[in-house]
Amino acid sequence: MRGHSTIPLSSAWNSWSTRPAELVYRPLGFKVTPVLYSSRLRQTSLIEPRKDTVRFGRHTIGNRLIELETELAETAISFSASAVDPFVLRGSWSASAVSEWGTRFWLTLAVSAESGELVRYDHDAQVALIEIDRRFLAVATADAPIQVTAHDSIEALRADFEANGYFYTATRGDQAPVLGLRFNMEMMRTGAYGLAIADSASLAIEKARAAVAAKPADIAPLHSGRFDGALDAVRDIVGWNTIWDPVNQRAYTAVTRIWNLGDFAVWYNDQTFAALLSSVFDIDLARQNMAVALAGATPQGNVACIVTSNDAWVDRSQPPTGALVAWLCYQRSGERSVLEATYEALARNQRWWRQNRDPDGVGLISCGTSDVGAGLYKGTVFGARNETGMDNSATHDEAIYDPATRTLSTFDLGLNCALATDAEMLSKIATVLGHEADAAEFAALAARSRELIGTELWDEERGVFANRQRKGGFVRSLSPTSFYPLVCGAASQAQAERLLGHLGDPATFAGPFPLPNATRDDAAFSENVYWRGRIWPNVNYMVWLGLRRYGFDAEATTLARNSYDLFMQSWREMRIAAENYNATTGEAMDQGDTDPFYIWAGLLPLMASEETIGFDAWRGWTLTNDGQDVSAGPILSPFGPVRVDVVDGVLQLRKGERMVLSTDRRGRLSHVAFDEGSFTCVLGKSDAEAGFLTLHNLDVPDVVAARLGDRPLVAMAVEGGVRFDLGGAAPGARLTVWHLPKDSKTAA
Repeated sequence: MRGHSTIPLSSAWNSWSTRPAELVYRPLGFKVTPVLYSSRLRQTSLIEPRKDTVRFGRHTIGNRLIELETELAETAISFSASAVDPFVLRGSWSASAVSEWGTRFWLTLAVSAESGELVRYDHDAQVALIEIDRRFLAVATADAPIQVTAHDSIEALRADFEANGYFYTATRGDQAPVLGLRFNMEMMRTGAYGLAIADSASLAIEKARAAVAAKPADIAPLHSGRFDGALDAVRDIVGWNTIWDPVNQRAYTAVTRIWNLGDFAVWYNDQTFAALLSSVFDIDLARQNMAVALAGATPQGNVACIVTSNDAWVDRSQPPTGALVAWLCYQRSGERSVLEATYEALARNQRWWRQNRDPDGVGLISCGTSDVGAGLYKGTVFGARNETGMDNSATHDEAIYDPATRTLSTFDLGLNCALATDAEMLSKIATVLGHEADAAEFAALAARSRELIGTELWDEERGVFANRQRKGGFVRSLSPTSFYPLVCGAASQAQAERLLGHLGDPATFAGPFPLPNATRDDAAFSENVYWRGRIWPNVNYMVWLGLRRYGFDAEATTLARNSYDLFMQSWREMRIAAENYNATTGEAMDQGDTDPFYIWAGLLPLMASEETIGFDAWRGWTLTNDGQDVSAGPILSPFGPVRVDVVDGVLQLRKGERMVLSTDRRGRLSHVAFDEGSFTCVLGKSDAEAGFLTLHNLDVPDVVAARLGDRPLVAMAVEGGVRFDLGGAAPGARLTVWHLPKDSKTAA
């Protein structure tokens, strides 16, 4: 099997397989697979997270730096790999602890090609060579291997170790589909190797040797100061979970690289969040993740709930978060192509929900399972609950499956809020794309949904939004979806204020670890199983979005801080990014229904990072100066990769090393936009009346005009730019500066 020729150069060498220590040159299918062997256990390890101890380290988006640690029989080994250039990689290992005599613990670099070409070992040059399609891979090592063994497969190499041990020479050879370059921890407790691709064997060997001698790569932190390490965590979670789908021949950011339901698995809702998280650094990867999510679009109109190599749940979907994510990706990148590529499937999905999940025609939907496909759980109450993504939530306990309508008996609050938000975002997208009739249609649908949620799903007696029987009263159990009307804008101001009471109530949702997915006074909370009592990152993120939308900035910051603290409790030492968390202790792995490296765990540190620099579906690009020192970035923006620093109370925005903007005004700037010939932003609440904003790399003669709200501003010359006095500005005032375009200055 050949590789894939359209992989970006920055990712060609990468940890593509479910074996994270295995390095694959994806365009041609070259592989170098570390294999560990313990004589004490008489056992080998391919360093597979489901079977072996693995601690994921740093992983850039691409191959600039890849780090992990593993353990076998209490011998601990760390691995590192870094790109020297797109075709050359340097790898290394180091044993930090050896629990048996080092001569009896072996590390083998298994060199092979997915297409089965023979690997040759040149003893004079001390390199392994493979040729595929007239291109050569050379593997050079700092120390010559103790011996080189020849095998038909990696499994045969493992079987040789496990049957014959290390003190065995009959499998020595210098040509085979798999060559094992064998080292032990007595003689090579640390080691390095170079991998190089070239169009001649001699050049590949030269480059591989040079890589061995190269200085190991390192990278600067992405986030320090306030919410230290938040962006680094997002990057590492995306980097490690971006793998190769061998069935569909595509790269994608999986829900987790640790397990799959077959050779690949895509959950619609989860995959959209993978796109959101990857967009922080790489819009091309985000675009690919959205394409993977929407590859599950069915002829009926919905996007399948899940699609795996074994099954496809086309009879049901998941909460429609796709339009929200597409819009946020557009906000961050400014790339209209993201919207164009996703719009049709997202629009069809929105209409499908309303045509297929509103059996009474009232404008509110119930979850269900259609009579199509042959997916597991089709036509069952559990299958219907899958559509909410909260399969065993106590909010479903009173729901009854109606075979006649193939829906549950309840209006699901979270699903209706997601549908309303989706319609609102589709209206925004349609406007950008020039689909005026669609924009009006979706705006009307969003408005109607908001109206019905605000009236029909509001329980006045309890002062909270809740699921409701289609032909009866409210269900007893609540979840954080009670706050989702804030996301879609359905709550009146009075309703929103009452919701804050529930948010701060320790008997329900408050506590050092928010937000539990069953209230603390619900019997389901003590079960601590999946959606019955545990904390879910995607839910916290959606509630945080709602608080931001309604201007509850203090409450949003508190939720972001508590979510960050929850995440870091397991991340800092154990590097666990959990699917869900215990709502009492904050533990991640206290029970067996939690994956330890799940993609949407990255939403917890993302919320924290966006408290400084982020992208808001309603307020665009935002920059926040709360006076605390912080350095965050580079991350993607419509202005290119940017970094924000707050130093001594002054926020500084940089593009590369060039200062672009600085301000000492406390609070948030929203709707930030750098256009050709203009700069705009909207001033948020501030605890100080005075303040300045400086645009760097401009001179006073460059400024054509400037206004703050309805009054003109005077540009003042300062070193490196022009400054504007923001004193007396009211929250909500728009600052606009018109200036000569850069090319006009150059021409002049």
